[in-house]
Amino acid sequence: MAANWIDLLDPSAGELRKQCPRELEESAIELLLKDPQHDDEPRPTLRGHGDYIFGIFLLARTAPDDDCIYYQQVGLVLTHDTLLTARKTPPGGWQPYDLEPPRAAMRKTDSAGMLAYRIVDDIAEQYLDLVDDVDAEIDELEDRVEAQPASTTRDRISELRHDLLHIRRTLAPMRDAVRRVVDNVVEVDEGEEIFPHDVEVAFASAYDKLLRALDGLELSRDLLASVRDFHQSKIANDQNEVMKRLTVIASLLLVPTFIVGVYGQNFVDIPELRRHLGYAFSWGVILATTIGQLWFFKRKNWI
Repeated sequence: MAANWIDLLDPSAGELRKQCPRELEESAIELLLKDPQHDDEPRPTLRGHGDYIFGIFLLARTAPDDDCIYYQQVGLVLTHDTLLTARKTPPGGWQPYDLEPPRAAMRKTDSAGMLAYRIVDDIAEQYLDLVDDVDAEIDELEDRVEAQPASTTRDRISELRHDLLHIRRTLAPMRDAVRRVVDNVVEVDEGEEIFPHDVEVAFASAYDKLLRALDGLELSRDLLASVRDFHQSKIANDQNEVMKRLTVIASLLLVPTFIVGVYGQNFVDIPELRRHLGYAFSWGVILATTIGQLWFFKRKNWI
């Protein structure tokens, strides 16, 4: 028999109590209503509560135009014949989690557990796409390292690193929650089994996708670390170039300074001082030594 699916968008506590097929514990209601964007956001979970199963899932989404990541929250309350989903609209004008893909994949004979799998599998699939999007952001950042200011690159690396850590913080507990279904750990006290064997097998597919997403996230961290190393090496090379130019300038000024210092001594018996072309001679020596140094530096490819 097909399960009943109830969907609530930004529900109040009263709406949750009214629409839910079972009386919810206060802790479950608080998690369903909590804002996922806050620092104390509910971590993904899936566990049994008496005669129902309660779950919270978070989907990280990228906003390329704003270079940021926001989170869509969907809460699940399952009995053997009913699935209730409670979605939260992310602050900032973002769209809530879209249920159309799992609705399109559902079948008339799907149980509540199978409907929950459709949602979790869609979230897992979108996490794989998210990792690809993050990799694209990292590649774009690497392409801009040469052109954009170092401070901009440094800030963007910091933002991406923070986003990767936050995504992992969300993705890892979701993997563990799905693993509990695969291992047949999530149970209810009485009544018909909510996650029969065929649903557990289906959840194994979602679990595999979450594992792949986590592995891809580790690769993304390595890619970001390589961009950071490239950025640091570029800064070091730029500093070396500056130091090389300053060294060449100091070397070019060293010999003229020495010549001027010699002829600036307060001695009477300096032969060149009595010559009519002594001033021109000193300038000729300065120019000759400067040109000679420039030729030598150029030949050594120092400039």
